Amino acid sequence: MRPFTSPERTLGECASFLGTEVDFSDTSINGICSDSRAVEIGDLFVALPGANHHGADFIEGALSRGAVAVMTDGVGTQLLSQRARELPILSVRDPRPFLGPFSSWFYGSPSASMKVLGVTGTNGKTTTTHLLSQFLSSAGMETGLIGTIANRIGAENFPSTHTTPEADELQRILATMHERHCAAVAMEVSSHALALHRAAGTRFTACAFTNLSQDHLDFHQTMENYYQAKKSLFGADYTERALIMIDDDYGMRLYNEVSIPATSLSLDNPKAHWHYTNREQSSQGFEVSIRGEGGILIEGFLPLLGEHNLQNAIVAVALAVEAGVDPLLIGRSMRELRGAPGRLEKIDLGQEFTALVDYAHTPDAVSRVLKTIRSSTSGRVIAVLGCGGDRDKSKRPLMGQALLSGSDIAIFTSDNPRSENPEAILKAMTEGIDLSVTARIISNRRDAIREAVESAKPGDTVIVLGKGHETGQEIGGIKHPFSDQETLAEMIRR
Repeated sequence: MRPFTSPERTLGECASFLGTEVDFSDTSINGICSDSRAVEIGDLFVALPGANHHGADFIEGALSRGAVAVMTDGVGTQLLSQRARELPILSVRDPRPFLGPFSSWFYGSPSASMKVLGVTGTNGKTTTTHLLSQFLSSAGMETGLIGTIANRIGAENFPSTHTTPEADELQRILATMHERHCAAVAMEVSSHALALHRAAGTRFTACAFTNLSQDHLDFHQTMENYYQAKKSLFGADYTERALIMIDDDYGMRLYNEVSIPATSLSLDNPKAHWHYTNREQSSQGFEVSIRGEGGILIEGFLPLLGEHNLQNAIVAVALAVEAGVDPLLIGRSMRELRGAPGRLEKIDLGQEFTALVDYAHTPDAVSRVLKTIRSSTSGRVIAVLGCGGDRDKSKRPLMGQALLSGSDIAIFTSDNPRSENPEAILKAMTEGIDLSVTARIISNRRDAIREAVESAKPGDTVIVLGKGHETGQEIGGIKHPFSDQETLAEMIRR
């Protein structure tokens, strides 16, 4: 995604912004790009250091697509001196912290011209931003969405490869949204993005925190590091205002530690600035009353199931009000809300049992979703779950325990094993767990879903967890087409 109109910048102006020197300073630069496969003619290619490769290793691809200069670090400069000696190089000590502010400057600081609303937390980012974008659209705002499932301008969807794009791509997306007259943007902000400075250079009107529970420790190593990455979003460099769910210990800690103006949110705590005064559950959702700052009262019907969606909804409501949406309009439009794809998504082909797909892929999320399903199921809960390979291994037995505790028939299977042996992942999931006679281990995900459907009786609920909206399964480094929704529907039709 790129704006139609390219900024008029020269290589010399870029060097001046970065505080470095470069030859051929009058060279025109049409864009900034860190992905050699997405480079266009006239781009400045940014060669970033990576976990397995250096971006400079891909210089031939960038040159073949029209790159006219490179920004990189000392290691990249040495690599390029051997491969592209005539190419102008902007050398900086560490390009990552520079890339966001640099890209923002290059594209005219697009986030400063829109209401950009960020959402971070372990669970709930995708659903919250989807609900928020619907509230913003209901108010007549042209709205952008940046997140896990897709990037969207109005009704037009664009592919998404990361929850939060790389810094240069993020600023290109924001510039495109501004060019297309977006007034507001709902944006997921991941902990990886914060640790890797992808969101740097973005100015948020307000940012919200949903919750924090174990995930991504393969990257962050400790929960404290994970928390600190999330906390970094709630500083004056990023945002003017913090909205924080205080129902878990990390949320309360964050609320007490931030130095910017902060608003508290809670499901039950009447002392919080935003809280529910009523939430009557039915088989279709909740009749709710939400009390907000300044005595605001918002009443309506929320057509979503589960306490976790009550949390997502109150965060979306508070952010919408922060963006200037009329509270009365929020109440009226609430009944029309739709959840995000792959989040408690129902597959209904007329069968006598309920079939659902959900993205839950942390111990806390699995427990919450299964608790929600239990409360609305007259029969048995039949759940299918796996754990991803090459990711946080410490959560695997916790995921297994959450699956076993929350279901009547627990089916352990593969998720995205990636480079790992699927059987080893399943062994880690079930290690130390006393598997009951109703638990089953079926490595092949398709076969596991078939077993769940064939086991179902009238009144039961079958739920397939972990992949949600994903359309592929990565096995041995190869991504194979696979959709939980399509597979579940196929097995039901059989």
